[in-house]
Amino acid sequence: MGDSVTESLILDLLEWLIKRDRSYEEVMDAWRTSCPRLPVWEDANDRGLVMKEQVQGRCIVRITSSGFAFLEQSRLRKPEATRTV
Repeated sequence: MGDSVTESLILDLLEWLIKRDRSYEEVMDAWRTSCPRLPVWEDANDRGLVMKEQVQGRCIVRITSSGFAFLEQSRLRKPEATRTV
């Protein structure tokens, strides 16, 4: 696994993608970086967490089954908020 900052940003990317269909251009505008320390899009793509798909002539970025599993694992690892009565 990568560092915690990159992992957190990858989770943000996946959460952002599940809200609605996003075009490849929209994803690149929002998530591509030239900073070698924050390769969020590149890491998510290399790890098979996202995929590009042609839909009605548009290139859409979607989460793969591996991406959904990564999100679910992340949610299970988060500690429960402390309840006060």
